[in-house]
Parts: sequence; C-alpha cells; structure tokens
Amino acid sequence: MSMLPRILVVLPFYGGSLPVGLRCAEALRENGCLVDLFAAPAFYDSFKALKELKISQNRLDYLESGHIKLVSEAILAQAERFQPDLLLSMAQAPLSLTALKRLKDGHIPTAMWFVEDYRLFVYWRAFAPHYDIFAVIQKEPFLSELRALGVKNALYLPLAAHPPLHRPLELSAADKKRFGADLSFMGAGYPNRRQAFRRLASYDFKIWGTEWEGESELANHVQLRGRRITAEETVRIFNSSKINVNLHSGVRRDQEVTGGDFVNPRTFEIAACGAFQLVDRRELLPDLFAPDELAVFENMDEFISLADYYLPRPEERAEIARRGRERVLREHTYARRMRALLDFAAARLPGWPRSATDARSSGELEALPEALKKNLAELLQSLQIPPSTDFETLISALRARSGRLTPLESALLFLDEWKKQYPGRPANVD
Repeated sequence: MSMLPRILVVLPFYGGSLPVGLRCAEALRENGCLVDLFAAPAFYDSFKALKELKISQNRLDYLESGHIKLVSEAILAQAERFQPDLLLSMAQAPLSLTALKRLKDGHIPTAMWFVEDYRLFVYWRAFAPHYDIFAVIQKEPFLSELRALGVKNALYLPLAAHPPLHRPLELSAADKKRFGADLSFMGAGYPNRRQAFRRLASYDFKIWGTEWEGESELANHVQLRGRRITAEETVRIFNSSKINVNLHSGVRRDQEVTGGDFVNPRTFEIAACGAFQLVDRRELLPDLFAPDELAVFENMDEFISLADYYLPRPEERAEIARRGRERVLREHTYARRMRALLDFAAARLPGWPRSATDARSSGELEALPEALKKNLAELLQSLQIPPSTDFETLISALRARSGRLTPLESALLFLDEWKKQYPGRPANVD
C-alpha cells in the first residue's frame, strides 16, 4: 500500500511569503505528497476594501478581525474536507488563534514557516505556542526565546531556490536590452537601500520593484515606473545583469548595510540562476555558502571597490556564479527544505503521518467495478499518484484539483459519497 502524506498549504493574502508558499506546494509534490492549497489572495480585495472605508480605527479593527475570522472558517472548512496530515501555514497567513485551537481539537497537526525577521514582526509570540511545528530562518537567540515560550518543536529552516523556475536562461537580444545592465537590483525601496543606492547613480544601474516613490535621485534608474515584477521577469533580470546587487533590507536610513543574521531568498535565487551577485555579509551566510561561491561586501565602500573590480572580469564572475549554483542545487532547494520539514514532523509528531499508518486495504482500487477501472492508470498518472495507492488518497487528490470533471472522476466521487451514505452496500456504477 502506498499512502501519500496530505499537506494543506495556507497562503497569505500577499507579501514575500506568498511566492515562498507557492514554491513549497510544488516542492511538497516533488517529495511525493498530496497537496492542497488554500488561496488566501482570493480574499485580499475584500480585505483591502475595508481600509478604504471612511470609518474610525476601532471600527476598522473590528471589521478586519471579522474578515480574518471568516477566512479562518474557510480554511477550517477546507481542512475538514481534505483531512490533511499537516497544515502548513506561511508567515502572515490569515489563520486565527481560535482556528488553530480547533485544528488541534480535530487532531490536525499544524506547522508555520515564519520567513520573517523575528525582531521586526513580533506576532510570533502569540502564535508560535499554538503550532505543532514552528520553522524559522534565524537561530539564536530566537530559538531560545521560542523554547522559553514553550515551543517544543522549533526548526531552523533557511530559505531556498526553486530550480524549475530559478535557472540559467538563453536570452533573446530584446531581453538582454530590456533587462540587462552593469548593476541591477530587484526588490522594495527600504530606507537603507534608498540611501545606499544613491552612491551607485553614476553606474549603468537598473532598479526593479515597488515602493520607490518619491526617490528623486534614483528616479531615472527605477524601471517600469516601479510596478510589481513577475517571477519570470525576475529570473530574466538575474540572468541579464553583470552584477546583481543583493543588499538586505533595513528600516534605518543611516545604516546602509544592516549586518543581520538571516539570508534572504534572493541570495539563493540569483545563485540558482547561475548569475553573479554582490551580497552583504550576514551572520548565517557562512553556514550556507563557501567563500568562493559568493562575493561578499561589508559596507558600501567595499561594494563599490568590488563592483569596479568584477565588472571588467566576466570569467571570474562566471566561475563564482557556477560554484554558487552548484551549491544551491546540492543543498538549498525548496524540495530539500520541504524534505527536512517532513522528516522533522515524522521524528517529532507521534504516529505521523496518519495516512501512512492507517490500516486500509491495499486492494480497494483493484476491487472497483470494471467500468471504473478503465482508464484508471491514466488518471493516477495525471494526478501523480502511484498505482498502488488507496481509494481515499485518490478521492482526496480528485477533490483537491480544479476544473471540469471527466466521467470517470465523477463516477469515483459518486462512489465515495455512496460509501459514506451506505457503508457495505455496493453501488451500481456499471
């Protein structure tokens, strides 16, 4: 019998953890899991509309709380239908404390991947104790603070790249002209970046991304009027740039290079593209990359010195980028991160995953009526399910997919409903 762990991934409304969640879902499928997505962005327009109402802050807080409660109920309804072995919530996902308690009462294990700086986003203090697993991108003293709160299953899980997306590209002449530059940056206009990048105004320098409004000294460098850049465009930018500027964000204008600990996703993504980057030194960076796999700077004076050195040396840039890509492919993919999360759950959560230990018959599909067994192999292959799977996993996969049902899929779902209503009585589906 082959039972696939069922994972429900809960996305946030928007923000940096949204693409991380999408990559996690794909990586979990690569690891052989049956994955369902709760698409919170579908509820974002209504949430955003609340802020446009001309009402008091107290009334707005009340309505936003009600909106989160409504979305949490929708998540609970999806979990009730899908019956996941693990609900994986991304940072900023709209899941209330009440919903987490109800999931625990329903014996559905929960995990959050908190891909935020714990010093700036402190809501983890209220939420972390209610998750069965709390994965983070920082080490000490964060891990000690979690233990002090009673969090028993905290996991250091750094960010990563997704090689099916983040990869070297053969670019057209038009793409090279549009996206290419000596220096490029893709990201938001945090205060430290606004200050630091003014020193790069004399270079062939392109800035991509949002939140650069009002920056007059850099206005000529901001591309596409500061609109949001798609994931596919980002990969083209990385591939087209001689030097990708990778300066971690900071809220203080007077601290251009923050010297923090966690490593942002851009570090892994640029490397996975086989592209060259200059990245500011981070406390956890030596654990992830060797010195010859990235070019690192301590301050903007050193950045300028390194940029001037590497710009006329394409062979050296290419060799460093090659080594960085090899390291990412070996160790820093979302597939490996999700494998680490699954292994951690199996080690820390008794009897996990439930679907792998349930005593179900391995011959359920073999016992299906002949009319339903026709084309069954093709259906299992399209759902990426092994032929030896059980009936319940097949039904869960069907309910998780969208689109028009085929006659076979409709018949299988009918049979499932019949089994629930009339256990032990055969259904006439021939």
